[in-house]
Amino acid sequence: MGKSDNKIPLERIDANRWRIPQRYNPAMHVPGMVYADDELIELMIADNALQQVANVATLPGIVGHSLAMPDIHWGYGFPVGGVAATNAENGVVSPGGIGFDINCGVRLLATDLLHEQVRGKVDKLADELFNNLPSGVGGAGMVDLSIEEMHAVMVHGAGWAVEEGYGFAEDIDATEEHGCLAGAHPETVMAQAIERGKKQLGSLGSGNHFCEVQVVEHIYDEAAAQALGIGQIGQIV
Repeated sequence: MGKSDNKIPLERIDANRWRIPQRYNPAMHVPGMVYADDELIELMIADNALQQVANVATLPGIVGHSLAMPDIHWGYGFPVGGVAATNAENGVVSPGGIGFDINCGVRLLATDLLHEQVRGKVDKLADELFNNLPSGVGGAGMVDLSIEEMHAVMVHGAGWAVEEGYGFAEDIDATEEHGCLAGAHPETVMAQAIERGKKQLGSLGSGNHFCEVQVVEHIYDEAAAQALGIGQIGQIV
């Protein structure tokens, strides 16, 4: 569905949650739920991403809510940053709902650097990151793989990277499904797709795929912070 000029009604639930009621579109099976503060909600309205939140709510078998995370923006079908669950019996499976890069993940790397150590050196740090992290549309990674090696990646996932010296076993312990979903069948994937993918393994990509450097300003949950390797205010992650 394309962009709409219809004004979407928003019902404020609390400081950071908004509801799109089903009365907006009789075809909606569930309400929309948007997570945003006052500033972010204005950006979402301007981008018209809320229209896609409402569109997703019309999918067969959707349950609960059509959810919108704080980073949503206009996507291919779902808004990028949209979340939906459908009933296993009568719901749809929509791998193309969010575009071509489904199953993106987020990783946090805690460093031993403090804010005062990088203050005034941000430009230099950014240059070093760009020099060492391949990125961009169609960007080539730093590992040149054969077809056979790419098959191994598809079957063993992050375990392959650890075995080849590109990662640490403890990283896998903190990764969903230990970085590998069972049931891969590389032989069913087109050669052209593998050829394209093997050049990009180990690169960031572009757009909503990025590396960012942050400073810890508050610690709200000591146990969770410790599990993530965050130990003090001012730490760089």
